[in-house]
Amino acid sequence: MLDLSAVSVGAIGLVTGACVGFTARRARLCTLGAIESAVVGGDWRRLKIFGLALAIALLGTQALILAGLFDETRTTYLPTQIAWLSILLGATMFGLGMALVGTCAFGCLVRLGGGDLRSLVTLIVFGAVALTALRGALSGVRMDWLEQIAWPMPNAAPGSLIDLASRFAGFDMRALAALAIGGGLLTIAALDKRLRHSPRLWLAGLVLGAGVVLGWAVTGVLVDAFSPQRPQSLTFVAPVARGLHALILGTGGWLEFSVMSAPGVALGSALAAWSNAEFRWEAFDDHQEMRRHLTGAVLMGLGGVLAGGCTIGQGLSAGSLLAMSWPLALVSMIGGAWLGLVLLVEGSLREGLWARLGEWRASNKTFVE
Repeated sequence: MLDLSAVSVGAIGLVTGACVGFTARRARLCTLGAIESAVVGGDWRRLKIFGLALAIALLGTQALILAGLFDETRTTYLPTQIAWLSILLGATMFGLGMALVGTCAFGCLVRLGGGDLRSLVTLIVFGAVALTALRGALSGVRMDWLEQIAWPMPNAAPGSLIDLASRFAGFDMRALAALAIGGGLLTIAALDKRLRHSPRLWLAGLVLGAGVVLGWAVTGVLVDAFSPQRPQSLTFVAPVARGLHALILGTGGWLEFSVMSAPGVALGSALAAWSNAEFRWEAFDDHQEMRRHLTGAVLMGLGGVLAGGCTIGQGLSAGSLLAMSWPLALVSMIGGAWLGLVLLVEGSLREGLWARLGEWRASNKTFVE
C-alpha cells in the first residue's frame, strides 16, 4: 500500500475539485437547477446527469469494496445508529436554504469562480454556521438531543442498505445491487435522446462521479489504514467549515482531500469562466436579496451538518456506499427545495401550498370525470 503524504492528498483533492468545477461550470450543472427544471419545466436531463454521476460513483466504489481494497465501515456514512430525525430535519432545512440562495454549497463554489461575490458572503456565513454546529455552541444540542433519536441497526451492523438487504436475502447482494442500480441509472441517461446531444453534461456527470471514486481510493486505499483520519470523498459542508477554521487559525487541517477539493472547485470554475470570457464581478442587487442569501446560508450550514452532508455528500458520496441515510436525506433535500421554490414563486408558503393543493384537487376531479 502506498502511504501518501498529507500534502499529496491535499494536492489530489485540489486537482479533483478543479476538474469537477471546470466541467460543472461548462455544463451549467447545478443541483437546484436540476430540481427546478424537472419540477417546474418538466426537463429531467440534468437530474439524469446527477443519476449518471451516482451510477459512476456507485459502480466504482463498490468495485473497490468487492476487490477488498476499501473498508467502507471506516467512513462517517455508515454508523450503527441512524439519526433519522436529525437527517430528516437537516436535509429539509438544507433544501429550503439552497432554494433561497439559488444553489447549493457546491453551486456557490462554482459561482464564486465566476466572480459572484454573493456566493463568497454566503459561503462565509454557511461555513461559520456549519462550524458552530460541528464544534461550537450548537454541537451539544446536535449530539445530545437530535442525534440521540436514532434507529439502531440489527446487531450493531453498519448502516448500509446493502448489508440490510443481504441479511434478509441470506446472501451477499453487493454486486447484484450495484449492477442493478448503477446499470439502471446509466440506462436512463443513455435512453434520453436529447441528452445524447449534450456532451458537456455527460462529461460533467462522468467527472463528478469519478471524483467521488477517486476520493475514496485516495483516502481509503492509498493512505495508511492506521491513519486517524477517516476515508472521505466529495462533500461541501464539514470540509468548508473545517477549511474556514484552518484558514483563520492557521492550522494544518486544510491538508485533506475534501477540504482542498472546495477551493479546487472554485479554481476550476474560474478557469472555465476565464476561458469563455464569462468572468464578471457580481454583488447583491438590494437588501432583500442579501437577506434571502444570508437566511439560506444559515439554513444550509446548520441543515447540512444535521443531515450529515450536502446534495453531493449525501446524494453522491453516501449514495456510492448505499448508506441508510442516503435516500432519506436525498428525498428530504428535494422536498425542502420544492418548498423553497413554492415560497419564492408565491411569496407565502401557506398560500403556495394551498394553491398547489387546489391544483391537485382540480386535476384529480377532471381525471375522475
